[in-house]
Amino acid sequence: MNSGNSTRIFFNEVATRDGFQMEGRFVPTADKIALVDELGALGYARIEVTSFTSPAAIPALRDAEQVMGAIRRVPGVVYTALVPNLRGAQRALACAADEFNIVMSTSQTHNLANLRMTREQSFAQLSDVVGLARERAVPVNVSLSTAFGCPMEGDVHPDEVLDWIRRFAELGIAGVTLCDTTGMAHPVQVQQLCTRVLQQFPALGVTAHFHNTRGMGLVNVVSAAEAGIRSFDTSLGGIGGCPYAPGATGNVATEDVAHMLQCMGYVTGLDLTRLIAAAARLESLVGHQLPSQVSRSGPRLTRHQPPAGFEEIKARAQARGQSPLAGGKI
Repeated sequence: MNSGNSTRIFFNEVATRDGFQMEGRFVPTADKIALVDELGALGYARIEVTSFTSPAAIPALRDAEQVMGAIRRVPGVVYTALVPNLRGAQRALACAADEFNIVMSTSQTHNLANLRMTREQSFAQLSDVVGLARERAVPVNVSLSTAFGCPMEGDVHPDEVLDWIRRFAELGIAGVTLCDTTGMAHPVQVQQLCTRVLQQFPALGVTAHFHNTRGMGLVNVVSAAEAGIRSFDTSLGGIGGCPYAPGATGNVATEDVAHMLQCMGYVTGLDLTRLIAAAARLESLVGHQLPSQVSRSGPRLTRHQPPAGFEEIKARAQARGQSPLAGGKI
């Protein structure tokens, strides 16, 4: 267990894409831009700004060009975007996206439900995107959905996940994200798969992406970190989800993960106080309570005033010759 060392963890914020695409309320373009600009100053490695998917498919992100074109770029932060096909890649190039994030599922059923294509059809389409990106010297990350299980098929064999990584690696991608799309992962499984991926693909950047559907999101983060993963997708406030898995909650909340890892001695580079303030503003944008915990409770050493009448309680205890702080709930 990590404790007190200086291991650095890198955070990739996905609320502005993965989160907003699931919201029923359209977040105004100016508010999206302002949020990305605010987050850019908080210490992230990457921010997934938007998706260059068809506006008809994801109307919540129909302003992709306006947002990507107007954000303030902070040196050292990678501003990435989801790119589904060549047309999306061309749109992202026109807006100077720093990186393409491409997506397919390791599960055939989920890929058909989510992308309306077989895995082989997706791979062929995404191969063209990788080819264009290489011509333009734009790095590509592939997010493999359902890497830890499919809500329709059940477990996905690790060898199958590794084979898809191998096929994409041969195309020349820069990184891969192992996605627990619907919160099916558990810590032992996470440690085993992450260890194998890191061992077999040492040249790839490897990111983990967890949901908290079954309450195991944070412990899965710890398990992945202990296996050697140093990059995580997280979502401010914990917003997001999956439309093809009933009950699938959003990604693990950025502020919850940052708080936990900082308590464990990891270096996150994130400003927790300002993250909590940004989450409060996000809550007003989406119009509902966020599922994150630290935003509501504060960091673990947050202090509170004693209950009403405490001074009288203390005085009576002293009058009886007792230590005013001995025993009980005081």
